[in-house]
Amino acid sequence: MSALPLLPTSLVGSFPQPEWLIDRERLAGRFPPRVRARELWRPAPEFLEQAQDDATVYAIRAQERAGLDIITDGEIRRESYSNHFATALTGLDLDNPGTALDRSGHPNPVPRVVGPISRPGPVQVGDVRFLRENTDRTIKVTVPGPFTMSQQAQDDYYGDGEKLALAYAEAVNAEIADLFAAGADIVQIDEPYMQARPEPARKFGLKALNRALEGVTHLGTTAVHICFGYAAIIHERPSGYSFLPELAECACDQISIETAQSNLDLAVLDTLTHKTIILGVIDLSDHTVESVETVTARVRRAFDHLPPEQIVIGTDCGMKYLPRESALGKMAAMAGAAAVLRTELAA
Repeated sequence: MSALPLLPTSLVGSFPQPEWLIDRERLAGRFPPRVRARELWRPAPEFLEQAQDDATVYAIRAQERAGLDIITDGEIRRESYSNHFATALTGLDLDNPGTALDRSGHPNPVPRVVGPISRPGPVQVGDVRFLRENTDRTIKVTVPGPFTMSQQAQDDYYGDGEKLALAYAEAVNAEIADLFAAGADIVQIDEPYMQARPEPARKFGLKALNRALEGVTHLGTTAVHICFGYAAIIHERPSGYSFLPELAECACDQISIETAQSNLDLAVLDTLTHKTIILGVIDLSDHTVESVETVTARVRRAFDHLPPEQIVIGTDCGMKYLPRESALGKMAAMAGAAAVLRTELAA
């Protein structure tokens, strides 16, 4: 792992999957699947793993060429950010899925919980090892959060949202330990439903998140991502987060937020001054590539609230739905902005 510079740059997680790997038109026409959606993959099953490996290598090289400091695997092997892990757990009836409302209020097929949630074994360790073998830079892997998975399931067993979330937290906790052991430098927990469902998040979401982090924070850097949803799916942005200051009490090192599309009032960072902030400064609702100057100005806004040493430059959310050329340009703009700011701060 290479040492990180001031204002390191990183994706939140995903990079666009190529058209030859996944049916992007079908992907774009639906909410991210909560159950398996094997029909999205183009290669025959016997060639799928090799094709995913090839596309992952491209995603890694694209991030390196753009100049990013922290590299992900692009979540290339996932149909959605959450179902890759969530559907690998036991205690679920995936053949007879349930229904839950997505964050836009529409019903969506989801895993149906019919027994104790447990993790039969590591889910993403192979992904981390592949990433580690293919780059010498700092690497980050993402895993869906326990609160979010509890909101993306139909509970026919626990009968209690908190108990369900804590069961998911046990599985996430074990996975994080294995991901660090496999070579991950940063593990990020994705918890977008804390923003979408702030009331239950206040009741037990933070408790579940901290249980997922218990005993693993010393193994590497931990982060949590909270957002307003994929810009390609959720078009309207509120003026501020409904659940963010509460994360001051979470055990993670870093908090990933979006600020570009929403033009978020960064005064909220004054409540998170002991955390490193992964500052989302790339607008994913617009395929147009931002100029280096635009990205630089978005980062500078945070300097009134946090020192540069506590800022990671990132995307608002995952780049999964962007055209490839747009993603490449936006990554380069992030790296360019970081270079400009480092020079200014060194002067």
